[in-house]
Amino acid sequence: QVQLVESGGGLVQAGGSLRLSCAASERTFSSLAMGWFRQAPGKERELIAAITRSGGRLYYAESVKGRFTISRDNTKNTVYLQMNSLKPEDTAVYYCTARTNPNYSSDYSSYDYWGQGTQVTVSS
Repeated sequence: QVQLVESGGGLVQAGGSLRLSCAASERTFSSLAMGWFRQAPGKERELIAAITRSGGRLYYAESVKGRFTISRDNTKNTVYLQMNSLKPEDTAVYYCTARTNPNYSSDYSSYDYWGQGTQVTVSS
């Protein structure tokens, strides 16, 4: 069982930055594809960034492309989401997720492990 613990959420003004971190409990972290989903009130959960287990391929939703960067450090069992130029519409609960498949997917039901979520609030 892989446990994922997110940190780094909070309140920030529009235009500001935050970095989310997600630490995994397993030494098998390097075998997992990782993703960040977010869910705003009244909206569906959406994949906003993902990274293959090797880190060789990345995915970004159009809404965050050019502003967010996903990365991973397999020596620290941690995946990061650097969020710049934040907008009020980025306000949501952000979830770290992992799947044993080496590639990512936009289907949230295909992910095996989830963090508890961290709130990101962007004020205008």
